[in-house]
Amino acid sequence: MNKWVSKGIGGAVLLSLLLGTVAASADDRESVETNEVTVESGQTLPSSGSVQFSDVGADHWAKAAIQMAVSKGYVSGYPGGKFKPEQAITRGEFIKMVVTALGLPTEAVEGVWYEPYVKVAQNQSLYAAVDFANNEEQWNKDITRQEMARIAVRAIGQATSENDKWMYLATKSGLITGLGKGVLGEDKTTTRAQSVTIIERILEVNAGETLPVDKYAVSNAELAWHGTNIFTVMPEILVSDESELKGRSVEELWNEEMMTITSKDGKYKAQLEALIAIDMEDPNDPNWKLLPPVGELKWFDGYFEHTDLKITDWPQSYLLVTKSKVIFNKDKKKYNSEVNFAVSGFNSPRLSKRKFDPIVLDSSADVYHYKLYDIPVLIVPKKGWVVDRHGIEISLQTPSTSNYMSQYILEIYPPEI
Repeated sequence: MNKWVSKGIGGAVLLSLLLGTVAASADDRESVETNEVTVESGQTLPSSGSVQFSDVGADHWAKAAIQMAVSKGYVSGYPGGKFKPEQAITRGEFIKMVVTALGLPTEAVEGVWYEPYVKVAQNQSLYAAVDFANNEEQWNKDITRQEMARIAVRAIGQATSENDKWMYLATKSGLITGLGKGVLGEDKTTTRAQSVTIIERILEVNAGETLPVDKYAVSNAELAWHGTNIFTVMPEILVSDESELKGRSVEELWNEEMMTITSKDGKYKAQLEALIAIDMEDPNDPNWKLLPPVGELKWFDGYFEHTDLKITDWPQSYLLVTKSKVIFNKDKKKYNSEVNFAVSGFNSPRLSKRKFDPIVLDSSADVYHYKLYDIPVLIVPKKGWVVDRHGIEISLQTPSTSNYMSQYILEIYPPEI
């Protein structure tokens, strides 16, 4: 029993407190909900199948998680047999549920209802002062999906110093899925149903289970983290040996700082805003919206005599779409208004490419719509190429032969495919 529970509390309320219930009102957060299923002193906790709420129908997407959460005792319902699954949940309520679900003991402290849980959360590194101020106003704010992701990731023993990486870790672990087509909704508030679902996933991961993941959510989260999704979409290509990784994950080889290039004379500055990979064998990838109709796209093999080479003839490929911008150009005679971007290392195994050779996509190639270079897209076949001796390199260059410079965003040495 938590030391802060008074011995004089009546049986029904005492049972509700032991169930780890969340607050009933915003004005009095120490008030507790009454679970109509278990209100009598001495009753045992219900099995997950016996918990019924009038507002959680048989087809409710979170019914199983809600039943499990109530049976474990870290949340309960409201008077009248309701759970209120769509009601928003505060930061304090969520941290209390997590601490209770993890079985972390609390001790008596002076102050408002959430403080015992916050103290434990701080000690267990579930909450840090840099997240938001430790005061009543902040703890009574509705929690966002980004904040929930941060707590959930910490609850499974992971951490990062990059604030935009929490959602990536959460989606990659299966703790959080997207809101349809991979939409992350980082700033959206979360509901009671969503909260117990996340907590149940935390418990499953901590029990050694591997959760299914929403690949589109992971892709978008990786893109939000460091400006590319290539490691999510092209995992069989972008691999490396342990000696190169040096204890890092392969995604950390991407050097986000090198996505901006400034010329040596300081008169030109450009940025690669994003590098987005699309799997051509996935017609449901939401990033297809970035391109013209796929049936209209062609690739260039280096010979102008070869025309109308449809990319649809090579479906086992990836498309690499770039978004870039020139930040400033103070010498337009020296620098043109382009951003020079290059992907190298996906080479043809043939010693030479002659016009009379069979037309084969066995290396990276430019993609165009109506005329060459009219869209910033490359195509990379999944198989058939060989790795250049320099490995795979992704780089930015200054668009000038004078004082030319290049910098690498990624250098990696995968096995030949």
